[in-house]
Amino acid sequence: MGAALLLALGLLAQSFSLSLGSPEPRRLSTLDPWRRAQMRGRVRRAWVIPPISVSENHKSLPYPLVQIKSDKQQVGSVIYSIQGPGVDEEPRGVFSIDKFTGKVFLNATLDREKTDRFRLRAFALDLGGSTLEDPTDLEIVVVDQNDNRPAFQQEVFTGRVLEGTVPGTFVTRAEATDADDPETDNAALRYSLLGQGGHELFTIDELTGEIRTVQVGLDREAVAVYNLTVQVADMSGDGLTATALAIISVDDINDNAPEFTRDEFLMEAPEAVSGVVVGRLEVEDRDLPGSPNWAAQFIILGGDPDGQFAIRTDPKTNEGVLSMVKPLDYETQELYQLMVLVQNVAPLQVAAPRAKRGQARVNIHVRDINEAPVFRENPLRTSLAEGAPPGTSVATFSAQDPDTQQLQRVSYSKDYDPEDWLQVDGATGHIQTQRVLSPASPFLKDGWYRAIILALDDASPPCTATGTLSVEILEVNDHAPVLAPPLLDSLCSEPHQGTGLLLGATDEDLPPHGAPFHFQLSPRLPELSRNWSLSPVNVSHARLRLRHQVPEGLHHLSILLRDSGQPPQHREQPLNVTVCRCSQDGACLPGAAALRAGGAGISLGVLAIMLGSVLLLLLLVLPVALRVRLRQRTQGKGVLPGLQDDLRDNILNYDEQGGGEEDQDAYDISQLRHPAELTAQSTLGRPLLRRDTPHSRMPPQPPRAMPTSPANIKDFINEGLEAADSDPSVPPYDTALIYDFEGEGSVAGTLSSILSSLGDQDQDYDYLRDWGPRFARLADMYGHP
Repeated sequence: MGAALLLALGLLAQSFSLSLGSPEPRRLSTLDPWRRAQMRGRVRRAWVIPPISVSENHKSLPYPLVQIKSDKQQVGSVIYSIQGPGVDEEPRGVFSIDKFTGKVFLNATLDREKTDRFRLRAFALDLGGSTLEDPTDLEIVVVDQNDNRPAFQQEVFTGRVLEGTVPGTFVTRAEATDADDPETDNAALRYSLLGQGGHELFTIDELTGEIRTVQVGLDREAVAVYNLTVQVADMSGDGLTATALAIISVDDINDNAPEFTRDEFLMEAPEAVSGVVVGRLEVEDRDLPGSPNWAAQFIILGGDPDGQFAIRTDPKTNEGVLSMVKPLDYETQELYQLMVLVQNVAPLQVAAPRAKRGQARVNIHVRDINEAPVFRENPLRTSLAEGAPPGTSVATFSAQDPDTQQLQRVSYSKDYDPEDWLQVDGATGHIQTQRVLSPASPFLKDGWYRAIILALDDASPPCTATGTLSVEILEVNDHAPVLAPPLLDSLCSEPHQGTGLLLGATDEDLPPHGAPFHFQLSPRLPELSRNWSLSPVNVSHARLRLRHQVPEGLHHLSILLRDSGQPPQHREQPLNVTVCRCSQDGACLPGAAALRAGGAGISLGVLAIMLGSVLLLLLLVLPVALRVRLRQRTQGKGVLPGLQDDLRDNILNYDEQGGGEEDQDAYDISQLRHPAELTAQSTLGRPLLRRDTPHSRMPPQPPRAMPTSPANIKDFINEGLEAADSDPSVPPYDTALIYDFEGEGSVAGTLSSILSSLGDQDQDYDYLRDWGPRFARLADMYGHP
């Protein structure tokens, strides 16, 4: 017999028929001794329990939900049980069953928002624990009640909209939720606006919560912010309600033009200053302060042709700040009338009304003040020739007082004159020099001298002007160029050899009175240009060359130098040039090498060498002959015949400045000291000898013949010098000292006795008579009879 299911429902009228899917059967636990494994084979499900509905928030507990009953056993011999959430799973204790009667009870208040249904499993066992029926599902559906109010997602909603916008413009959206069953009216929400502050300018969509403008007329200058109360209600607007705040800000547009507060402004400005604020221009603008729709800008339409004024905007007050950008002159114009326009930075809306006071007149009176004198030319530049004497006029540095309507006197003084070079007339400003300015002054910068002059009026308080005087010291061509000593003073005798002689010049004058220099062979000596040539190298150098071969030796040239000054200065200078025989590389050969390079023939150079050798030989022989002659005259008539006083006490022995250590005793004046001994020695028949005569001196050599070949000249000269040096009766060959040439015309004459013997006339000793009676006897002996 099949199983029968008996349902006892306590509240059948409140139940709902719900079709629920049956879950998979739970696997029996081995911990349940009253359960047994299902038999193999097909088992017919004998009981099916439809879903049971129970309302949430039920107050009468425990509340019987359903009774299950099996007809396979007698009453009292079947044990019933349930399992699942709410029984032996969380939340525990919500449901229970009477194991003998099969009645299922609700033991706790249900909350559909937490759990909207429960799925339990029911079991029927016999007293031995064997399964009488297959486990079946027991589904309990919690029926929703409107126990939750709708809630807005935020307490305050914000939105922005431009003033003057068209109707239907979206502003913001209010959103709310409801925890009740969305499939029922308990969660059917409707939105509405409770208040708009007396203005019906906005509307809300009752289903979506979108807030939009509903008509024109939004004016930020009238109402800048709207506070709307938004309400939401469930049960399609008839249930529980909630409210929130919607704040709508009206954004500004430039629908108001700025305006001056007055039609005319009166101001006063001082003269002779700039950058001074004259006054402020007040304006009004109803647009949002600080925005480009409110910010004003000012334009001067007329009355300022020279651009002497400017207007800037104060960003805090939006006022126009009028200032002077150029100094005003009271004597030129006393009143300025400006026409000024004001407008916004942002463009004005087309539909906005035009301003009534968009323009204003500004009257500016110029206030007369004491102005400093003004130099007619500042800085004043002038020039003056160097070396100008004291009292030379420099310039008149005068100033003019711009206060023509006031009788004032201007005086002048120096403020900066580091060399104290200038003198200023205090009444006229005329400047002149009071001494000569040195060209080496450290205050001359690139040829300019700078001074500062003051001009002071006699007003109260007085004003001072400063003027700069710059004087250019003009260079005067007062120095002629000078030939610089050449690095080399020799030229090759062959014109094609060497690079010539590089000549340079210097000038103490500064440009443009110096280089370029002009080099020229002296016009006084036209024969120079036949043998020599000068070619410019650069502005300060020229090159000297031979036109053709000239004899070797020293050549005296004269060079004419001229600078580029105005007027030019010139100087003629001598130049000694040695012409020599050169090697292939253009270098002068030594003396011996030059002789060998001359070949066997007798050239003009060889003849000159021979002539020099002969002259040198004569210089060596003539002193010996003169000494012998003098000695003979001394022996014949004594040193000073007829001299009553002995001169030996009056002759002093000083150091001799001779030709070296060997020449200290070259001039033997012992006869002046001991004439008796000299006479005794001379009577013995021996010639007088020098003190440095060697004991083993050579006997006198016989006269030598003149050389017949130029190649023997060197040996002939050396042998002659050696013979003269070994002769004990004459001074050594190096007694004749060679000194540098010191010019001509000396009243003392030459100091060399050898050279004096070469003159055409005898030595004049008549001047000894002017030295006293003792020297008069010498004058009688050697002077003219």
